[in-house]
Amino acid sequence: MILINVGDELLIGQVINTNAAFIGQQMAAAGIEMSEVLTIGDDAEAIRQAIITSFEKTDFIIMTGGLGPTKDDITKKVVCGFFNKALVMDEDTLRAVTERFAARGMTLTETNRQQAAVPEGCEVLPNSLGTAPGLWIEQDQKVLVMLPGVPFEMEKLIVDTVLPKMYARRNDTHSIQFRVLQCTNVTESGLSDLLEDYERQLPEGLALAYLPKPGIIRLRLSGKGENGPLLTQTLDTQFQKLKDMVGEYAFTDEDIPMEEVVGRLLKKSRKTLATAESCTGGYIAHLITSVPGSSLYFKGSVVSYSNEVKREVLNVREDNLRKRGAVSEEVVSDMALNVMSLLDVDYAIATSGIAGPAGGTDEKPVGTVWIAVATPVRLTTQKFQFGNRMGRRQIIERASMAALNMLRIEIEKYKR
Repeated sequence: MILINVGDELLIGQVINTNAAFIGQQMAAAGIEMSEVLTIGDDAEAIRQAIITSFEKTDFIIMTGGLGPTKDDITKKVVCGFFNKALVMDEDTLRAVTERFAARGMTLTETNRQQAAVPEGCEVLPNSLGTAPGLWIEQDQKVLVMLPGVPFEMEKLIVDTVLPKMYARRNDTHSIQFRVLQCTNVTESGLSDLLEDYERQLPEGLALAYLPKPGIIRLRLSGKGENGPLLTQTLDTQFQKLKDMVGEYAFTDEDIPMEEVVGRLLKKSRKTLATAESCTGGYIAHLITSVPGSSLYFKGSVVSYSNEVKREVLNVREDNLRKRGAVSEEVVSDMALNVMSLLDVDYAIATSGIAGPAGGTDEKPVGTVWIAVATPVRLTTQKFQFGNRMGRRQIIERASMAALNMLRIEIEKYKR
């Protein structure tokens, strides 16, 4: 299948194209091969040409965007022209749109009514979260699925409606499967060197991909084959070999973020956490609280960006600040131990560093970060040099990942 995302906002970077990532993930998990992703603007001829060229390569297209009521939402009209169909009013959709507007105390305008206009003969996919329905057009053994561009509306339609319909029409046994192993504290080149012999012995149809992001490298082992059960067995065997070779660099064999891994450990052990953040500016707390249920184990954070807050709220010793500086082992140690006491938790993380682009010195260049983790039995600290080439945001992200990984290691040690 081919995915076509429509919208000027995607081309100019005003909106990040999360729809492509979500649909790609869902198709891969379902064993459906997506061969191409196109992003085009709100231009009738561009949309028409994208449909023409895509149908020359595939018999199944999913399109997102351009189904709204405004003048720049032209996808339905272009599709009608391509299939030589007229726009007709779908009474069920019109009734749903009318009821939605009435429930909000809003007047239904003629522009809003056009949300219920659909290509004749298409199958309407009801959208319970919005006013623009999904549309399924099947003609001459070609299928074009049109979905709203609003992510949460599109996601529900994909999971609840589109994927089940795709399964129902499949008549082949082709299988696509994958496994994910996530690693940290190692470079991409280091992993590549470590796994050189492993990659060389992989059976035909299996491939290993390296997917890096700040502080994390995801290893994706994927396979294609006509025999699903046999492919599963082969993948499981090779994945275990991969885990054995990577060893302690791996922190999870699930496709979940580090903050969820840490959250599960805290929840399972019934322990609590707090953070004292300087250079990371609350980003660690943000990651932790992005996980549903984090209120069970996360008590709070002190973003002590200034020395004044470090002294007056976290009781960091003035002597340490004056003699060692805010970016030092002594200061992050005070921060971790004192926030642990202040918020009465079992574990605490503290960070202090120079995220740049200014503020570095010869002794403490940009990218220098000290991290401390306080546990029920000990305090551990580590100095990191993330360098000054990657930018402020990347330094903050890498420092946050490093801090969460230090905590993960300490929790697992404490369990043993």
